[in-house]
Amino acid sequence: MADVFNTRDVSRDIFSATIGAITCAYVGQPLDTVKVRMQTTPKVYSGIGTSFAHIVRNEGATALWKGAVPTTLGMTAENAMAFGVNEALKRAFPEEEKGSKDANGPPNMIRPFQMGAITGCCSALVLLPSEVVKAKIQVAVGTVSARDIMKQMLKEQGLKSMFCGLDSQLARDASFYAVFFGGYELSCYLFRTYVPSMPEELNFFISGGFAGMFGWACAMPFDVPKTNVQSRYDTKVVGSYLPEMGRIVRKRGILGLYDGLGPVLIRAFPANAALFLGVEMGKKFFDQALWTT
Repeated sequence: MADVFNTRDVSRDIFSATIGAITCAYVGQPLDTVKVRMQTTPKVYSGIGTSFAHIVRNEGATALWKGAVPTTLGMTAENAMAFGVNEALKRAFPEEEKGSKDANGPPNMIRPFQMGAITGCCSALVLLPSEVVKAKIQVAVGTVSARDIMKQMLKEQGLKSMFCGLDSQLARDASFYAVFFGGYELSCYLFRTYVPSMPEELNFFISGGFAGMFGWACAMPFDVPKTNVQSRYDTKVVGSYLPEMGRIVRKRGILGLYDGLGPVLIRAFPANAALFLGVEMGKKFFDQALWTT
């Protein structure tokens, strides 16, 4: 157990995740704002290009980064938790010792899927308050700050408003991280095996981008109702999610659960490519400059 939570490894996990989170947040925020508008008001924001134009024309280009500060703070906490838990699980259950994988063979896809799901549940608990605030900021038209939103939330529902939509957050994040980490490991292995001349940094970048796209493609049906319940002020901590999912399906059909998929997938590649590249380069910098062994 001491090896799992030793100070150096935990510090390395948190440092590298923080570097990755900052790059991911600012690269992906504009398309995330477009995605939220398309999910909550699809009649007004019906396409990626028209949504971008509508937001910039009416609110200015900086509106595309609405919620960037709480997003970055939440994403830093989320990724510190996600990569920290995932790396701790790898240290706690090293695959090689169990003989479940040949040193030169493909990764065991069941293992990263399971670890990713556990990671997602842990991350959801950390991310929830910032996700609730971010969703409300992004649907607000005009200038509004995170502080204003939080005041309104506390006035309407009290402290529990910070944890509304917990069930939706768990469903979205568990499914996302299960595919996210498994997809990354598989992609890295395939590139190393079939494109051995590819630079390591390029492998991290492309594999991270694909992992993000695959993860969001699987998690999207859970994300749309999550966004809707968290953007309102009448949501329960647990219990609003499934009724909202049913309402969306009745009103918009099954495809309604995929509203905003276009900007999500477009955002997912550069944002998660930047995330994984930042994490991997953060690890190298930590090893070489901050805490050498």
